[in-house]
Amino acid sequence: MSRHPVIVRITHWLNAVAMICLIMSGWLIYDASPLFGFSFPRWATLGGWLGGAIAWHFAAMWLLVVNGGIYLLWGAVTGHFARRLFPIRAGDVWRDFRDALHLRLVHDDGYNSVQRLFYVGTIGLGVLAFASGLSLWKPVQLHALTAAFGGYETARRVHFAAMSGIVLFLLVHLALVAIVPQTLLAITYGRAAAKR
Repeated sequence: MSRHPVIVRITHWLNAVAMICLIMSGWLIYDASPLFGFSFPRWATLGGWLGGAIAWHFAAMWLLVVNGGIYLLWGAVTGHFARRLFPIRAGDVWRDFRDALHLRLVHDDGYNSVQRLFYVGTIGLGVLAFASGLSLWKPVQLHALTAAFGGYETARRVHFAAMSGIVLFLLVHLALVAIVPQTLLAITYGRAAAKR
């Protein structure tokens, strides 16, 4: 039996590409009007100039929204989320986190509690980034949404915080893949190599 159905594998990799493009183009957009006392290095950005970064950002955003929407709809309708992402218990998260720190994290046919927490949290951050991004894109037309974030400048900070949380997820996600490398095979081919 496949650990990851085809739709999960396809949407995973499309979401990964979209998120990387969003982050790198977003960093160049940020550099045009920094919120804080730093800028991102040019090599870590995408788009070449502000107009190019905005074009990349919107293209990647729509890819993520459509692809992510397909994943969310499929996950809800098929019961995938109920089976694979829930429940999330604090004791289980703490145990799996300690095991990960000691490089003893077990990865069976399901997601461990750390993965569940980060996946669900990242979905929430993605929704927050999308909503705050819409309020930045169309602050007059979507004035009620912008006002819900406390205004344009606060929406920028919320958008930056959501992006930072997604980057943190990606770093932890990659660290967990390094600890349990057969997960890369599973998300690419559907199943990990058989253990000998």
